[in-house]
Formats: sequence, structure tokens, C-alpha cells
Amino acid sequence: MIETAQRQEYAVKTLNVTKEFTMGKETLQALKGINIEVLAGEYISIMGPSGSGKSTLFNMIGGLDKPTNGKVYIDEVDISGLDAYELAWLRCRKIGYIFQTFNLIPVMTALENCTLPMIFAGMSTQDAAEKAVELLTLVGLGERIRHKPFELSGGQQQRVAIARSFANDPAIILADEPTGNLDLKTGKEIIELLRRLNKDKGVTIISATHDLKMLDVSDRIIWIRDGLVDKIERRDELDIAIGSLEGEEA
Repeated sequence: MIETAQRQEYAVKTLNVTKEFTMGKETLQALKGINIEVLAGEYISIMGPSGSGKSTLFNMIGGLDKPTNGKVYIDEVDISGLDAYELAWLRCRKIGYIFQTFNLIPVMTALENCTLPMIFAGMSTQDAAEKAVELLTLVGLGERIRHKPFELSGGQQQRVAIARSFANDPAIILADEPTGNLDLKTGKEIIELLRRLNKDKGVTIISATHDLKMLDVSDRIIWIRDGLVDKIERRDELDIAIGSLEGEEA
């Protein structure tokens, strides 16, 4: 991590990113000029009250939406200028996604859900299956590869989603409220799993979250409020009252 920081290799950088939504005759400014830099290999949590703009920023970083103005760089490529085909290529090969609702295909087994991104990327079915078994074993589901989502607990489904997110060896994992649908114990296990994979594989993890347990594993926390960066804190400098977000969660 120290070596990465010294080289100043940025996985993500945003420059004056704004986002506006038109609602009837009104224009809503969700982002008002966001400037952030995320080093390769960092574990970042984006936090803030509901309506602060953190989910919008998350979508900008993931190429799921485009800014109204400004630039978003992934590995020094300005993704805000890419066309639909180029964005699809980048999302498939550079970014892994983990969603609060797991987003698994119900009729497919854990193995099939995990192989799908690799097959889309052009890998052979056999090679994809072998790698999927390795990934599912890595997240503790080696004995559940033939199970479909309805046969798995919420925590197990999220583990499948995590394995799937690593399928194409992405540089960045984007986790959108990854513990939002899990109980406290399972949520903690998922957070610890993500941190272990972050360290072992050197992948950058960016999580949009309300979960204050995420603070314990984050290198830095980016606080968003009213469409702006309110503050950026390192874990060892953190000064927060745990109840400060009460009443602000969705």
C-alpha cells in the first residue's frame, strides 16, 4: 500500500463533476463539483445522509451514468467521453460490481452466475467454470457451487456476488450498500471478506454505504453532503460520533 501511494497511481479521479436532473420545470443539482482522487489498492467508503449525492457519485465512477459536466478518470481514461460500446467494454473488464440486492440470476446456479461475466468477456466455458470454482471456494462457497440463489442465505448470495465481481480480474470493485440487506453478524463477515480480498488481490474497493462498521476497514472515508465533498478522513484520523447519522439513513 505504501509503495502504491508513493507512485501516486490513481485508480479513480474526478474533476469538477456535476450532475443535474430535470424534474418537470425544475432542475435538481445532485452533484455540484466533486473532486476526488482514489489511489490504486485503496479501500474507500463514500458516506453521507440520504439525498447527499453519494449514490449519484457512485454511478458516475462506475460508468453507470454520465456527468452533466466534468470528467471521470478510470486508470487515466476519461470515461465520461466514452461511447456505449467503449463503456460496456470497460465495465466488463475493469470494474466489478456488488449490489445491495445481490442481482443474481435466479434460474442459474452460483457457478453459472459467477461464470457469466467471464463468458461475456470471451473466456471459454471450461476456463470460466474452473476460475469460478476457485473464486467461489475463495469466498467460502466451494460446497455450494451447484446451488441456486433461493437455496442460499442472504450472506451466501452476497458471497456469490462478491465472487462474480472478481471474475474478470477488475482493477476496481464498486460495492453499493453491500451489507444493506444482511444482519449484523453476516454484514461484518462480508466487510471482513472484502477487506481480505482488497489486501490479497490489491484491488481498489469503493463502497457507497450507510454502514458505520465499514469505517473499521476503510483506508479513507469520503463524506458527501448536499452534492459536495464535505470532508475526507483517514481511518487513523477519524473523529465521528457513531450516532451522528441517526435519522438520516434511508
